[in-house]
Amino acid sequence: MEIGEIISDAIKYPLNNMKALLIYIVLSIIMTLVLVFSGVGLISANEVSGAAAGGLGFVGIIGIIIAFCIYLLILGYMLDVIKFGITRDEGSPEVDIVRQIVNGIKYIILGIVYFIIPIIIIMILSRWETLAAILGLILFIVFGLAFLMAACKLAETESLGAALNIGEAIKDISKVGIVKILAIIVVFVVLAIIVGLIVGIFGNDGFLGVIGAIINGICSVYLTFFYNRAVGLAYSDA
Repeated sequence: MEIGEIISDAIKYPLNNMKALLIYIVLSIIMTLVLVFSGVGLISANEVSGAAAGGLGFVGIIGIIIAFCIYLLILGYMLDVIKFGITRDEGSPEVDIVRQIVNGIKYIILGIVYFIIPIIIIMILSRWETLAAILGLILFIVFGLAFLMAACKLAETESLGAALNIGEAIKDISKVGIVKILAIIVVFVVLAIIVGLIVGIFGNDGFLGVIGAIINGICSVYLTFFYNRAVGLAYSDA
């Protein structure tokens, strides 16, 4: 697909799949609420004593675990959005809790592996600051793009082993086209900046601040779907 076709499809995709948007919004709200209440529980635990404090602390920890599981579910769901882009399916994924949580765990492991390598190299070269900075920037760009391709491979196959093949991921960058990938990232960043400027008009306080927060939340979900759809469509040519 050409860049124009990818961007056009990705822009329309969230609007054509309102069910998926609502699922994502609901999951995000639940995760946020769980974190808020967990935070309150943990804070309260520091203000009381004895068994009551232990109980509230336990509730807080359980809340954080639940929120993390929802986060993994969201990651797994986004991988399915990428997969639907790869297969050029116009529909939206259904929630598959266990499978998507497992895939979310794989996604996190994938990120750790791909970004730990440039971090280690930068630490080794840290005594040569200029060299470390230049080489570090290059490595983060290369491994960042490779990670994007690996995430697509994970979405397509659900195989962590296949996604951890760094050599193949780097090859996929050229197959998909670095210009195409960078164009998607640039469009995403520009749209995010525009949303940020619009939200900034409302400020952070009072009723207008609430409206701004709501607009920011909705637009963030939209941009997330746009980005993952676009990446999947680009990878479909690999």
